[in-house]
Amino acid sequence: MSEQKVALVTGANKGIGFEIAAGLGASGFSVGVGARDSVRREEAVSRLRERGVDAFGVALDVTDDSSVAAAAAAVEERCGRLDSLVNNAGITGGMPQNPTGVDLDIVRSVVETNVLGVIRVTNAMLPLLLRSPSPRIVNLSSSVGSLTRQAGAGSATTTGPVAVAYAPSKTFLNAVMLQYVQELAGTGVLVNAACPGFVATDLNGHRGIRTPEQGAATAIRLATLPDGGPTGGFFEDDGVIPW
Repeated sequence: MSEQKVALVTGANKGIGFEIAAGLGASGFSVGVGARDSVRREEAVSRLRERGVDAFGVALDVTDDSSVAAAAAAVEERCGRLDSLVNNAGITGGMPQNPTGVDLDIVRSVVETNVLGVIRVTNAMLPLLLRSPSPRIVNLSSSVGSLTRQAGAGSATTTGPVAVAYAPSKTFLNAVMLQYVQELAGTGVLVNAACPGFVATDLNGHRGIRTPEQGAATAIRLATLPDGGPTGGFFEDDGVIPW
């Protein structure tokens, strides 16, 4: 088995995911570019290789059991193990999302991708992660999932617009992460959540004020933590985010 570390980033064909892949590649990782669209996936792999990254494509739809199982088999065949998993793929479900009028199918689709997709991918990749001497799992969360910030300063919307599908999906994701932390205690797996900030991406119509490179920084740091680093934390560039 190669000594080169291996990472898989879901939703890595563009935006924050692409820059996470680029940053991990610059740190010496061989990086799997997880994405549904084959054309965009291979274009991203080509762009990363032009930047000197040892990148390879992984066909991956986080909402599909068979796709995720096939992705795990592909990573195993190619690499034999996985050192860092970055669960970046996510959707907003579109706006507005007022609780009194939201389409419940939108809520279901957001949870399917943002929460169940993370569980599905993590469980499929966990056997490969446990073969690593220093396994890391990073979930891309958001400060809008912080109940403290949502209810802070006398306003229920201090962190952004009402988003009854997207924001609670990140709260749900954070809660799920803590369950993994408890189960994986003592295994060496460090599991953390990263908030990229308000990044200009397709997800928000490029209304964000941060670049994808800036948004990727915290996730890259958490995916490359040394042994003994934090686990079960919720982080942004400035430090810990309150639950």
